[in-house]
Amino acid sequence: MTGRAHWTGWEAPGPAAALARTSVVVLYGGTSAEREVSIRSGRAVAAALASEPPPASVTSVEISSAGRWIVAGEAIPPAAALERLPADALFFLGLHGGEGEDGRVQAFLELAGRRFTGSPHLPSARCMDKHLARLLFAHAGLRVAPGQLVKPADWRAQGRRGLEEFARAGGPWYVKPRCGGSSVATFRVAEPAGLAAAVERVFATGDDALVERSIQGLEVTCAVFGNRGTPPTSLPVVEITPREGRFFDYTEKYAEGGAVEVCPPEQLPPELADRVEQAARTAYLAADCEGYARVDFIVPDTEPRTPVVLEANTLPGLTARSLLPLAAGATGVSFREMCLEICSLALARTGSEGQGTGHGE
Repeated sequence: MTGRAHWTGWEAPGPAAALARTSVVVLYGGTSAEREVSIRSGRAVAAALASEPPPASVTSVEISSAGRWIVAGEAIPPAAALERLPADALFFLGLHGGEGEDGRVQAFLELAGRRFTGSPHLPSARCMDKHLARLLFAHAGLRVAPGQLVKPADWRAQGRRGLEEFARAGGPWYVKPRCGGSSVATFRVAEPAGLAAAVERVFATGDDALVERSIQGLEVTCAVFGNRGTPPTSLPVVEITPREGRFFDYTEKYAEGGAVEVCPPEQLPPELADRVEQAARTAYLAADCEGYARVDFIVPDTEPRTPVVLEANTLPGLTARSLLPLAAGATGVSFREMCLEICSLALARTGSEGQGTGHGE
């Protein structure tokens, strides 16, 4: 199910002609804690697409930390920005976290009749909500880590008692925001006594806390491409080895000298890599994703080594250190070709001519 022949459909005459007529607006930045990563992703995408035709033209639009869109050097409200941008433009979403990945920007563009890359607003919201995504994945037959959602109101009423039974089953644990991204405000807790402080730190971000039991094993990820109505295609699995004593947090993901990422995997047996790819495609379909996404897993060290799905990222990073370009490169696909395929899938989903929107269920 992997390989160049299965997923670079943009080169076919029809999609290539549609891309040649398309103006692309690369949207990046935003108000979330992942703003700096988004800027790096957006600039990388814009540079790749602008290097030669197609597309017909490329415009970069940064969303300021205050939520205003910067068009031709002027920071203006989003609705005013749309009036200044081509009505038939395709928005390439280089956003990460917050309103850029939780479905709000997607819903805004859908209501305005604008085309954009990636999943529509509902799948985006489903995947950003890690608690809801866990339920969807488990319902689809995938293995998830034992976990418990903790809400501030319940915490104030019950305190640590609400976690005592879960903690008695043993740790370590990961405590993370229900709707966070890039492992921002994610904490590894080794002893039960540390759970309360970690939960409070997550509450300080304004979100519910999701507490999950740590699974000892190999961290891997798998990218998936495809639109509704067609079988999704997975890229080769990427194997992730954080530095000793660390987990795959924000620093390990984006800093120089961070985790070692290898594709194709070196420690994962081929039969397990195949199972990860199948599980990634299942998760993609369970959340009703479109365009592309990246699904993260732990493959346990002990039997049964059934991959444990952690989350699905509907707008994964596209920086020089990001995992999706690494997997694409392992199939012989360049960064620019990958970006063109993302555009082509968006045109196929929303219509290659004029305005279009994502499905709203």
